[in-house]
Amino acid sequence: MNHAARLRYRWQFLTATLAVASLTFGAVPANAEDSPLPGTIVTTGPLADDLQLNGADRALRLTYWTQDSTGRAAQSSGAVFTPRGAAPPRGWPIVSWMHGTVGLGDDCAPSEAGPTDKDRDFAYLNAWLNHGYAVVATDYIGLGTPGVHAFLDGAAEAHAAIDIVRAARTIESSLSTSWLAVGQSQGGGGALWTATMATKYAPDLDYRGVIATAPAAQVVPLLAAAGPSVPNLGMPNLTVYTAYAMRGLKQARPDWDLDSYLTPVGRRLVDDAETLCFQAMAERVEGIGVGALLTRPLSEGYFAERAHEVFDAPIAPYDRPVFIGQGGIDKTVPLPLTLAFVTHLRANGTIPMLRVYPGSDHSGTVAAATNDAIQFAEAVTR
Repeated sequence: MNHAARLRYRWQFLTATLAVASLTFGAVPANAEDSPLPGTIVTTGPLADDLQLNGADRALRLTYWTQDSTGRAAQSSGAVFTPRGAAPPRGWPIVSWMHGTVGLGDDCAPSEAGPTDKDRDFAYLNAWLNHGYAVVATDYIGLGTPGVHAFLDGAAEAHAAIDIVRAARTIESSLSTSWLAVGQSQGGGGALWTATMATKYAPDLDYRGVIATAPAAQVVPLLAAAGPSVPNLGMPNLTVYTAYAMRGLKQARPDWDLDSYLTPVGRRLVDDAETLCFQAMAERVEGIGVGALLTRPLSEGYFAERAHEVFDAPIAPYDRPVFIGQGGIDKTVPLPLTLAFVTHLRANGTIPMLRVYPGSDHSGTVAAATNDAIQFAEAVTR
């Protein structure tokens, strides 16, 4: 490792460590005395028929209180599914499922609209139910609840994933305190954030480990390579993710100077990102490359510094086991990016269980990793 690389690595480690230190102990809301307790339920109701899971004995939708990444009270929504049959003596262990990208608008919330890839996700969640795990599935803050969803804001996603476990246990007496964070893509990165915060944020629960497939764990190195000179690669998903990320960072850090990086086209697309779900957004950006959004490279100014503290999963030591599943032909979260993240983890004392599925793309990694993920869960929860 040359001198420049060592300096860059030390900066990443220091930044991540400071982020974990501040977030795991939790910021105190300005109105702490009046804030509802995280996990307090606001509403409950039935889940739409087409969103039921075949493996579930009972399913419902709820809204509940949690916290954003600054510690301020916020609401999230989500779904709760319990397995069929009699619960074990200590209750059903819980999988807190963190979904991949659906969009930022209220109409995109999975508990209302379903996931982007319903067949894939339903098969995966049914597998967990069939193996005796209850599933709680947060929508994240701002999807179906007040405010704009802060896309990729890892700490906010982690709070929502932890607090839905608390909320579910207040209405389902069959649920254990034992739980896992499990996520794909955006949710994979969120699950890793959850893993760094779970035991300190929720000592009332028994957090056992994390399963992250195709995790968006190191987003900033990709984003920082973007600029006006980047040609249109004919990959509209890249433009969608960039627009979502820009709007998400603005929501998480409203004092950030977003407009100085955006062209008029970029400003319009980032505005559209607030309401358009993934497929509609992909159609909206057809023919528009990432470079058309930007007036200057994202490597300039303070973008990388601000984005890193919000988006990139910490590399400080994890206190529970870590499973990472990665597709070999993933074009959304490329294999080298995940391998670099794993290298950082190992260098800092965390040895994850890494499984690479050579023939799997971004979406296909979910199915490819199912058996390995459940075996990992059995080892850490039973």
